[in-house]
Amino acid sequence: MSGGLAPITFPAYETLRPVTDLAGVILCDNPSEMTFEGTNTVVLRAPGSRTSVVVDPGPDDRAHAERIAAIVGEIELVVITHRHGDHTGGIDHLRALTGAPVRAVGETYCRDAAPLVTEGDDDEVIHAAGLDLTVLATPGHTADSISLEVRPAGAGFTARADCVVLGDTILGRDSTVLDSTDGDLGDYLQSLDQLAARADGVVGIPGHGPDVADTARAAQVLARHRRDRLEQIAAARDVLGPDASAELITQHIYRDVSPFLLKVAEQSTLVALRYLDRSG
Repeated sequence: MSGGLAPITFPAYETLRPVTDLAGVILCDNPSEMTFEGTNTVVLRAPGSRTSVVVDPGPDDRAHAERIAAIVGEIELVVITHRHGDHTGGIDHLRALTGAPVRAVGETYCRDAAPLVTEGDDDEVIHAAGLDLTVLATPGHTADSISLEVRPAGAGFTARADCVVLGDTILGRDSTVLDSTDGDLGDYLQSLDQLAARADGVVGIPGHGPDVADTARAAQVLARHRRDRLEQIAAARDVLGPDASAELITQHIYRDVSPFLLKVAEQSTLVALRYLDRSG
């Protein structure tokens, strides 16, 4: 999928931007402080395949769904990386246009297909669009977060992945927010460690922001950042007192961010405090 006469660079709205031979991105025009330039809808297919897999149809935006349907053609399957509305809001728009089945960890987001399997000793492998897509449970941002290793059909697990679709587990820049409702720092660190071990030198395609050149390296940097931040939060609580709120601790640590992002960072602080309380 990386061919073409003129390269398309990020950001490029509502057009298919090739990333690798097997993957491209259609960037939704929904920029914000939370979504950066917008939500990345990922298109996966082997060269010569008449069908594609679409990952994350984006927000509740019929125009974006129409562009996906027009650009991609026949969609064999839609996969959801996690439950947030900027990734799931477009499910029914795209399904109405294409009839494609939808799979996610949460049954709420599935359409005419079974939930993704993220438990057990063996990773589920989806065979579609001439590809083998290995489903990796990568919770932490949310409890239902997954990533996808993308390989040509039949390449085998020993072959290095062509790319990894990351959802919001790793973003194209900065660090992801851990959702205070079901995010978990312990899970997140394990997810980063898993990606660091599996994706050395592999391109990552995040849910927001530009491509990640080396997923393993990005995971290592983020894990170190999270552990450093955890130390800052513990130190802040020592200064402010054991009953200090997540809001107060966040204000103590984050000095140069907008009021909106300060409130967002408070979610990750709350999740980190739960982790500290649990781990002693």
